[in-house]
Amino acid sequence: MSRHATVVGIGLIGGSIGLALRERGWHVSGVDTDEDSLRRALELGAIDAVGWDAESEITFVATPVSAVASLVKEALEVSLSGVVTDAGSVKNPIVQEIGDQRFIGGHPMAGSEQEGVDGASASMFANANWVLTPTELTDDKEFAIVREVVTSFGAEVVTLSPERHDALVATVSHVPHLTAATLMGLASAQSEEHYAVLRLAAGGFRDMTRIAAGSPGIWPDICKENSGAITEVLDDLIEDLSRVRNEIAQEDKSALLRRLETARQARISLPTGAPRSSELVEVRVPIPDRKGELAAIFALATDLDVNIYDLEMAHSSEGDKGVAVLIVEASLSERLQGGLMANGYRPTSQPLV
Repeated sequence: MSRHATVVGIGLIGGSIGLALRERGWHVSGVDTDEDSLRRALELGAIDAVGWDAESEITFVATPVSAVASLVKEALEVSLSGVVTDAGSVKNPIVQEIGDQRFIGGHPMAGSEQEGVDGASASMFANANWVLTPTELTDDKEFAIVREVVTSFGAEVVTLSPERHDALVATVSHVPHLTAATLMGLASAQSEEHYAVLRLAAGGFRDMTRIAAGSPGIWPDICKENSGAITEVLDDLIEDLSRVRNEIAQEDKSALLRRLETARQARISLPTGAPRSSELVEVRVPIPDRKGELAAIFALATDLDVNIYDLEMAHSSEGDKGVAVLIVEASLSERLQGGLMANGYRPTSQPLV
C-alpha cells in the first residue's frame, strides 16, 4: 500500500518534491491557490490528487517564506499524526512561531533558473544538501522520518539550529544572490553606453551571475525574514571589498596575492560527493528514549564537520534505550566518537561490511 504525502505549493521545488516522492511509490496530494499549477502538476505526474490528505505521513510546505508558518499550522491541523516540514530558505522566525514537535524546519539547497512546476525534476535534490533544523521539542521518530524521506531523494542531510542556519545561509546563498544581481545590474547599466559590455560577458562573468536569473519574486520576503543576518554579511562584504580596492589602488601585490591564494585554496577544498564504502565505518551510539537525542547527535556531527551518510535505528538490550547506527568516513570516526564521549555517549565503531 502506498505511503501518503502532501505537498503545499506546487512550483519548482514543490513540484520536484512531488515528482521525487511519486518516483519512489508515494501517493502525493497537492495544495496550491493557483489552479493552473495544480492542473499542470497533474498532467506532469508531480501529484496524484488535489487537496489536503489527512492520511499524509509527511507534508512538505514549499511556498514563499511569508506564507510558510500559516500553512504549516494548517497542515498540522489536517494531519493529526503526520510530520510536517518545509522548504523555505529562512528558518528561525518560522520555527519560533510554530513550536510544535511534529514540525521540523527544512531547506533543500537546490534550485534552477527555470520557474514553476514545468521546471520541476525528480532528480533536483540528488547530491544536494538538505538542511534540517530540529529543536529541543523535536521527536526522534519524526526527525528520522523526515531524514529518511529526504535522503531517499539522494540528498545529504545537514543538521543545524534554526539560528545558525539563517546566519550561514546569508553567507552562502542570500548575499551571493544579491551580489550577482547587483553586478548584473551594473553591467546592464554600462551596456547602455557601451554595447560591447554584454557581448564580452562570457566565462567567469556568466558563472558568477548565473543565479541572478532565478525567480525574483521570492527574494523580498527572504530579505525581510532574514534581514539581520543578511545586512551583517553585506557589511562584512562591503568592508572586504573596500580592502580589495585599497590593495589595488596602493599596488599592494603581496596582500592581493595572499587574498587570491586563500580564496583559491578554500574553493578547491569545497566538499564533493560521498566516499566509497571501503572508506566508511559504522558508529553505534546507545541513546536513551527521550526527545531530541537523535537531533542532538546530528547537530554535534555538524559542529564537528562530520557528515553522516546513513542512519539506522536498532533495538538495544539495555531496557529503555535504542541504538543509533551512523555511517561516517573512517578518517573522521575518531573525531565523532571523541565528541560523543565528551557529551556522555558511549559509541563503538566497526568497519562497514
